[in-house]
Amino acid sequence: MVAPEFNTPNGTHRIDTLVIGAGQAGLSMGYHLSRNGLDHVIVDGAERIGDSWRNRWDSLRLFTPARYDGLDGLPFPAPPSYYPTKDEMADYLEAYAAHFQLPVRLGFRVDRLSRHDGRYLVAGGDEVIEADNVVVAMGDLQVGEVPSLSVELDPSIFQMHSSEYHRPEQLPAGDVLVVGAGNSGAEIALDLARAGGRRVWLSGRFPGHVPFNIEGAFGRHVASRIVNGFVFHRLFRVTNPVGRRIRAKIGTHGAPLVRTRPVDVRAAGVEHVGRTTGVRGGRPVLDDGTVLDVAAVVWAVGYTPGFTWIDKHLVAGQFPDHEFGVVPASPGLFFVGLIFTSSFSSGQVNGVGRDAARLADAIAARRRQGTEKVLER
Repeated sequence: MVAPEFNTPNGTHRIDTLVIGAGQAGLSMGYHLSRNGLDHVIVDGAERIGDSWRNRWDSLRLFTPARYDGLDGLPFPAPPSYYPTKDEMADYLEAYAAHFQLPVRLGFRVDRLSRHDGRYLVAGGDEVIEADNVVVAMGDLQVGEVPSLSVELDPSIFQMHSSEYHRPEQLPAGDVLVVGAGNSGAEIALDLARAGGRRVWLSGRFPGHVPFNIEGAFGRHVASRIVNGFVFHRLFRVTNPVGRRIRAKIGTHGAPLVRTRPVDVRAAGVEHVGRTTGVRGGRPVLDDGTVLDVAAVVWAVGYTPGFTWIDKHLVAGQFPDHEFGVVPASPGLFFVGLIFTSSFSSGQVNGVGRDAARLADAIAARRRQGTEKVLER
């Protein structure tokens, strides 16, 4: 892997294009910038490429088979219908960066993105990088949410967000309440129940589920091609009414269960209950008034985009106002990896390349325009 070199007059690092994030979105962006011959550096706060996958729960596997898990230029090294583990995905991303010698700098955690005199300033610790273009290559699920009622729970109750969960042994002995019945909550509840030795409650409304077993022959060989290759990638696009309706629905109800079905949850012994609405005597209370005596609570209630480190005048609100990843109000600022950047698959491995290629072309065009202006003087 090529170690990035900066031009550092007066102690300020300068680069044409800076990519923030070395996950699948950032690496795909780097691949397409390289194909365009554009000078760039990819920064990430992690110690290793792929750590965003490695740091998730141990039993996690991707929802898409290997045929849809490779980035542009390098297929995923597994049989097409195989569902990779999270560690296999992490190792693939690390190998991808090495294969294409992408200029990744690790251990650089961005604290602030601002703009001054027409250039972007990216601060991380004691360093500041100046860039003409900045691509924020991060998904929109960055910071785990925990409801305000969590502070009312008795201090003896162990609490963690689903993003911190790895395995059952992290939790103390005793019964567990998992709050949030989406994909993360359902899979974590199953993981805890299968480990045995405790009672597990799953609180919240199921957001619907995929009406077939993705691990079966139909799911692996037929449905995955229809859903991932056509529906998510081509049908659910922001350019058509169907895609816009799905985008609005997911924003308010969450994505449906993919691998885990409600029947699987109940069959494993998980007790599905109503919403957690309050606290009584330091214990969680359900919407029917039931008080649960638990030793631990796992909050799987969602995430926020986590873009508070971007100056407000660059991005209004929590979510960037963009057009296919381009921020019209801030020339030179781009986003890739967000769900529905152009389609539902924009937040998935198989969809990020299309958006990255489009943005690399936009950056190349912007650079040509800047060169032309210089030549005109």
